[in-house]
Amino acid sequence: MRTRIKELRDRFHLTQEDLAKKVGVRRETIVLIEKGDYNCSIMLAHALAKELKTTIDKLFIWED
Repeated sequence: MRTRIKELRDRFHLTQEDLAKKVGVRRETIVLIEKGDYNCSIMLAHALAKELKTTIDKLFIWED
C-alpha cells in the first residue's frame, strides 16, 4: 500500500510531527505509514484524511 500523506503534508506545510499531533499519534507512526510499513486503523485513516482535506480512497493507494 502506498500513501499520498507526504505529498499532502508538503502541500499544507506540515511536518510529520505536526500531523502526528493533530491526529493523536507519535511521529514514528506517521513515518511508518508513509513508508508503507504500518497499516493504520480506519479511525486513524479517517483522521488523517480529514486533516489533509481528502478522502481515505484518495489518501491510500491499494496495490495488488
